[in-house]
Amino acid sequence: MMRILLIGAGGFAGSILRYALSGLVQDAARDSLFPYGTLAVNVLGCLGIGVLMELAEARGAFGVETRALLVTGLLGGFTTFSAFGNETLYLLRDAERVLATANVLANVILGLAAVQLGRVAAQLVWR
Repeated sequence: MMRILLIGAGGFAGSILRYALSGLVQDAARDSLFPYGTLAVNVLGCLGIGVLMELAEARGAFGVETRALLVTGLLGGFTTFSAFGNETLYLLRDAERVLATANVLANVILGLAAVQLGRVAAQLVWR
C-alpha cells in the first residue's frame, strides 16, 4: 500500500511539473503550431530517467520505494508521450505532415539521446 501512495504522490507532483513546464515553453513559442512544450518535457523526462535508472541499476543508489516514487510516480506523471501521440495525430489531421514528422523524429531521437546522456552523466558524476 505504501508503494501505491508513493507512486500517487510522485505522479501528482510530476503532473503539476509537466503542466507548468510545458505551458511555459509553449507560451514562449505561441506563434508556432509545433508542440515545443511537449518536446521539452519529453526530453527532460528522458534525461531524468537516464540518470535515475543508471543510479538505481549500476550504483544501487536507492531502493524499490524511492524508485517507485521517482521513476514510476514523478517521471510517469511528468513525461508526456500520450500527449505526444495526440498532438502528432492533430498535426496529421490538420494536414501538417512536415510538422508531424518533425515532432515524431525530434521526440524519438532527442529522447533516446537524452536517456544515454543521462546515463553517461550519472556514470561520470557518481563514480
